[in-house]
Amino acid sequence: MSPADDIKAMILADSSLDLAFASSLFVNKEPAKPDNTVTIFDTPGFPPYMGFTDVGYEYPSIQIRVRNRSQEDGWNLINEIYLLLHGRAHETWNNAIYESIRATGSIALLDWDDNGRVRFIINFNIQRKQVAGES
Repeated sequence: MSPADDIKAMILADSSLDLAFASSLFVNKEPAKPDNTVTIFDTPGFPPYMGFTDVGYEYPSIQIRVRNRSQEDGWNLINEIYLLLHGRAHETWNNAIYESIRATGSIALLDWDDNGRVRFIINFNIQRKQVAGES
C-alpha cells in the first residue's frame, strides 16, 4: 500500500475526527464535492537508504489537505490531524513499519478555491520499511 493509504488507516482509527473514507476522507484525488473534505496525497520524499545495514527503509512524504466552508473549522480539523500524526513512531500499518512520522513545517493556508472554500495543507516526512516477506 502507498503511504497515503496507511495514513488514511491511522486517521480513520481515530473516531474523534468523525471522518469516513470516500465521503469526507479521500486519497490522492480531491473531489469537487462535498465542500468539507480531507485529502491525503502521496508526494515525493527522499531516496531510500542504500547502506549495508537496515536496507529497506524508504523515506516517502505525504501532504494532508483540508478543505472547508469555515476557516475556523478547517483550521481546527487540520490541527487535530497534525496532533494525531506528528511524532508517531514504531507502529505497523498494512504490513509496513512506520519508524517515524514528522511534520516538515507548520500548517499553511493554501488558498480559497473558486467556490469560497478555504484549503489548508501540512506535509509530513515518513520513515518506513515493509515487513519482511511482505510487499
